[in-house]
Amino acid sequence: MKLQIVIDGKAYEVEYDTDEQAIPASAEAVAHAQSLVLPTPHNQDQLTPDIDEAKVLRNSVAGIVASIQVEPGQTVQAGDVLIVVEAMKMENNLSVATPAKVASIEVRPGDTVKLGQILIRFE
Repeated sequence: MKLQIVIDGKAYEVEYDTDEQAIPASAEAVAHAQSLVLPTPHNQDQLTPDIDEAKVLRNSVAGIVASIQVEPGQTVQAGDVLIVVEAMKMENNLSVATPAKVASIEVRPGDTVKLGQILIRFE
């Protein structure tokens, strides 16, 4: 049996074997569908165009927050390490590009973080 699946706008044709006796009646309608469109989850931060990228620190590698080196209200200088994210048993030091004052920290040690996720907001 063949089925077309669309993910992120790209169509994939899937072929699979079935035992016609094992398909419940409710699955019959799905089995005969010509295509299924799966919704694509969106990062809410990427959908809000009013974010000033100079006032946030985004994650550059998916992983786990190993440590946070700053506190809200702290002034940081260019190159200061703010957060350490562990990915594939390597520690990645995330630093700030320009002097700034930390407004809020959006994560905690042990949190799993995605690529592009906002970790820190600056004033």
